[in-house]
Amino acid sequence: MRERGRRAAQGKSLVLIETETDEKTKDELAKLYHVIILNDDEHSFDYVIEMLQAIFGFSYPTALAHTMEADSTGSSIVWTCGLEEAEQKRDQIHAYGPDPRMPNSRGSVVALVEPVL
Repeated sequence: MRERGRRAAQGKSLVLIETETDEKTKDELAKLYHVIILNDDEHSFDYVIEMLQAIFGFSYPTALAHTMEADSTGSSIVWTCGLEEAEQKRDQIHAYGPDPRMPNSRGSVVALVEPVL
């Protein structure tokens, strides 16, 4: 920290302190990040569509398109935003829980946060 300046306030000295911000953290927060879901055999189309609608507010056609893309290519970029929001969305996906329609479903859909290149 460094002292930036002084000024008088009702007969008292006031010291203003400026903190140095970690530029890397600032840069990371300014970047855009993708939230990506991965395909697996533990979740039904209905589950993934419902989860995407609940978390992202997608319409049925949009949620279906992302589900089909993940099924055919192995993944789908479902959201692009700042780091904090991307991490929140990923955490919401992970907290959604297993698919009750699938007996072999042990947990939520896998979701990743990756920087936009």
